[in-house]
Amino acid sequence: MGPIRARWQPEVLAAGLPRDGAGLYTLARMSAFREQLSARGVTQADRRWYFVPYDQLTDAVGPLSRANPREVGIVLVECPAKASRRPYHKQKLALVLTSLRHFALEQAERGVAVTHLVDQSYAAALLRVRELGPIGVMRPAERELRAELAPLVASGLLEVLPNEGWLTTTDDFEAAAGDKVWRMDAFYRHVRRRLGILMDEGKPAGGKFSFDADNRKPWRGAPPPPAVPTFTVDAITQEVCDLIKSSMGDHPGTLVPDQLPATREDVERAWAWASSSCLPHFGPFEDAMSSRSTNLFHTRIAPLLNLQRLSVHRVVRDVLAMNLPLASQEGFVRQVLGWREFVRHVHEATDGFRVVRGEAQPCKEVEGSDLDGGSLISFLGASRALPPAYWGTRSGLRCLDEVVSGVWQEGTSHHITRLMVLSNIATLLDVAPRELTDWFWAAYVDAYDWVVEPNVLAMGTFAAGDLMTTKPYVAGAAYINRMSDFCHNCRFDPKTTCPLTPLYWAFLGRHRASLATVDRMKLPMASEAKRTAAQRASDAATFDRVSEALSRGNELSAP
Repeated sequence: MGPIRARWQPEVLAAGLPRDGAGLYTLARMSAFREQLSARGVTQADRRWYFVPYDQLTDAVGPLSRANPREVGIVLVECPAKASRRPYHKQKLALVLTSLRHFALEQAERGVAVTHLVDQSYAAALLRVRELGPIGVMRPAERELRAELAPLVASGLLEVLPNEGWLTTTDDFEAAAGDKVWRMDAFYRHVRRRLGILMDEGKPAGGKFSFDADNRKPWRGAPPPPAVPTFTVDAITQEVCDLIKSSMGDHPGTLVPDQLPATREDVERAWAWASSSCLPHFGPFEDAMSSRSTNLFHTRIAPLLNLQRLSVHRVVRDVLAMNLPLASQEGFVRQVLGWREFVRHVHEATDGFRVVRGEAQPCKEVEGSDLDGGSLISFLGASRALPPAYWGTRSGLRCLDEVVSGVWQEGTSHHITRLMVLSNIATLLDVAPRELTDWFWAAYVDAYDWVVEPNVLAMGTFAAGDLMTTKPYVAGAAYINRMSDFCHNCRFDPKTTCPLTPLYWAFLGRHRASLATVDRMKLPMASEAKRTAAQRASDAATFDRVSEALSRGNELSAP
């Protein structure tokens, strides 16, 4: 068991309380922020008040986009208990806090009154300012926050308004939904037609809705990937980083202050970099992986979109106006307008996978908390613990070790390493979907329940069956060798000794009965059926050997 994982066992997470107490958090590391906020000198009288959650930091949409700044006020809350609920990456904690504080200063500069609170719960903080009268709030994106605020909504203290940070509606989702399954491509086509995006006289630009088949090139070194931008660390961000170190120092991950796009100017520069340096080459290489670049041509804007520091409306509008290769333009639009919006609707429609096809699913119990720990749905019955390798212990598999190292260094990796390395290997090992989902939730700076649960529970692990994906996304060594350079200098040969290939066959064999009903698995299952008894026995032995070694935190060795 790795040292990081040992510190964050379920009983620690269940407490849901800050280990250092609110006093240290509240005053020790926000003097510069409070001084700058006070210097704005905005009166709080006769205002219409809104609670702005941590992931709605925008005045581009919603009430703040329309109201006279001098007629509105906002309540912002920092919640140490939320930060302590999971072993969130230090970089995520820092990004959320510094973004929230810079947003507070930006709004005060506009003339908006700002009330900034620190409390052990969002509900408790809002009760402290009940004298402000009914407080409006755009509907929180996270189910977890909606559940916490539900009593205040029921009491009338909070008035819930539509969340204008989305591009699509429930009607869009329902118009494209099937009777028993939901498919992103049907949703995407419907929304493209309704909004007229990348359409030419009623037909898709370029003759097809998706250029995904053209966007699967491995990257062999050219063109060179752009260097990830850095940002000036001002007094506010430095104060936040000092707070993370002093009060949340046992959280995992590396804190890199100059990779935090905190101010409005930083966000603009991050988007300008993504637009000019990444998007022209994004499409063809969006599925490529490399040990030489953790990023390649991915934009890294997901954290900013999910905090609404960047407006998704503006991002799509900008991309459509750019002179980009159609494969890159459509590939990016599909990620944002298609997949991102689609998974949000699936999460809402299933209440976070607590109800699937009309059947209630068991949930993880969290002692001492009013919130459950999320759906335990598992179509394949996977139940093994997540190996310590995901917390930084070396596994001997270069692909896994390289990606995990990058995640704990940067708090991110792109979607193919998430799907075809991290989720693939965990799925082949029968890791419990809830454990892997919670790991992603903690490790990634862009992870919130509405996005991480569909992507990991449903897509990454096939825990929801074919509800929103057509097959399990599993593969052996051949895929990773084709799409990356991870197999180079690995102790295993992808064609002869890498355990991922027998793990793949063993996975198909163990789950033969369940996968026989999945249409897109008919060909792989037919191939598995041709394996000899000796091959199947060898596959199963590899699964037992690898599972046992990795569960103990041991490195695998080549035969």
